Amino acid sequence: MGKTLQDRCIAAGLKMTGQRKVIISVLENSDNHLSVEMVYERAKAEDSSISLATVYRTMNLLDELDLVIRHDFNESFSRYDVNIDDHYHLIDTETSEVVEFENSEVEAIVRKVAAELGYDLVDHRLEVYGHKKKA
Repeated sequence: MGKTLQDRCIAAGLKMTGQRKVIISVLENSDNHLSVEMVYERAKAEDSSISLATVYRTMNLLDELDLVIRHDFNESFSRYDVNIDDHYHLIDTETSEVVEFENSEVEAIVRKVAAELGYDLVDHRLEVYGHKKKA
């Protein structure tokens, strides 16, 4: 991944308030895809003045500016991804764990299918659902 989320926010002209810095730090230091509520819980532990409304507003703004990617993963809530580079997701249907992966063969197939159908590919997402095989 190239620039940090904070670098991308600054480049987008986003005012970096103290609370936004905390929220962005929570996102950057997470090893998974967080919901707004998860971001709020972690941010609140760092800065007790942060409200849930502030986290919602910040997450919506980051999504609108394409600084994060919002995913639903067949859940009743959204999760946010700071990795904006091309990658795919495998979602464990038993644990809800989200595993990121890259695969050049999948990428080639997606591009080939689009071309065969007469399209220039501008964006794509792939979510695969499954559970670990029982031993």
